[in-house]
Amino acid sequence: MLPVCEPALGRREEELVRQCIASGWISSDGPFVKKFEDSFSDYLGARYGVAVCNGTVALETALFALGVQAGDEVIVPAFTIISCAIAVIRLGAVPVLVDVCPDTWCIDSESLEAAITSRTKAIMAVHMYGHPADMDAITSVAKKHNVYVLEDAAQVHGGEYKGKKCGAIADIAAFSFYANKIITTGEGGMVVTSNDEFAERARYYRNLCFRPERRFYHTDLGNNYRMTSLQAAVGVAQLERIEEFVAKKRELGEYYRELLSSVPGVQTQTELPWAKMVYWMYCVVIDEAVGLNAATVMSKLGESGIGCRAFFHGLHQQPALQPYVRLDKTLSYQVTERIAKQGLYLPSSVSLTNEQVETVVSTLKSVILGR
Repeated sequence: MLPVCEPALGRREEELVRQCIASGWISSDGPFVKKFEDSFSDYLGARYGVAVCNGTVALETALFALGVQAGDEVIVPAFTIISCAIAVIRLGAVPVLVDVCPDTWCIDSESLEAAITSRTKAIMAVHMYGHPADMDAITSVAKKHNVYVLEDAAQVHGGEYKGKKCGAIADIAAFSFYANKIITTGEGGMVVTSNDEFAERARYYRNLCFRPERRFYHTDLGNNYRMTSLQAAVGVAQLERIEEFVAKKRELGEYYRELLSSVPGVQTQTELPWAKMVYWMYCVVIDEAVGLNAATVMSKLGESGIGCRAFFHGLHQQPALQPYVRLDKTLSYQVTERIAKQGLYLPSSVSLTNEQVETVVSTLKSVILGR
């Protein structure tokens, strides 16, 4: 089976993990954590990195750093992973859902005005599948209403918006280093910001809200969201190769797009002129006129030994979220509903060869044409 995505790990990762073990400093106090934080924030062009144990808690920690609390509202795209809503709910705040753009599948900035209320604290701009959200449009709305912007940059390592690295554009950002991300620590995440106060609050929250002047005295409820030095050692090694990985992802993405241009009934994600897309996953949406949904296409690809995965299910239709989210009846979720039903990931590992891409595309074409 050709996997959807697998990590690219090698001798350098092994070397640094061995160094970490030999030092005895394997917890979050180990030196690799600080090195990973500093190297990653420097790469992005931001002042601070705060390493945490996964991407979901990176979102939660970032929201805490912004001062989000019970009763606040955070605008979130309806088309994204449930982690985005969970992070808001964990702080007692309310996710307010809006639809996404039909070409990039990122949050629709034109829907933001209608969703903002006096309780809105932040907008979560998710850079979907490696394509940046329209940060100028989002920031313009945020400034008008005096609300913060949080970039969910979990899928866009190395991507750029108008020449600036994603994750260093808004007030604060959250990254994931899960095994299928462009660089990985197995599990893991990072909060990134250039704001002194936000960085300090993020460090405070990830470490049980220990007060610096009196360690075991607490005035806030935090969490143990720390990253281990073992994970960070892998991250340091991965970061050394990030431009290699990004270049390979872009090469594969562009080859997929070239080949898929001749396949009828298949929409690919549009790379807009101001974006440097990193093709975290190569994704397609099957036109409903084809008469096949994503589940059927995935099943047929699987029979041919090609791994794939369905798109996120719309947050507005998640049963577990119904008591917590605010759905504006004046807003439509048509794009989310269509792509959630008709979209899937194709194999996207950096180890993929052109020949394997050709096999994937020819097989997909056969499925679409019913051959």
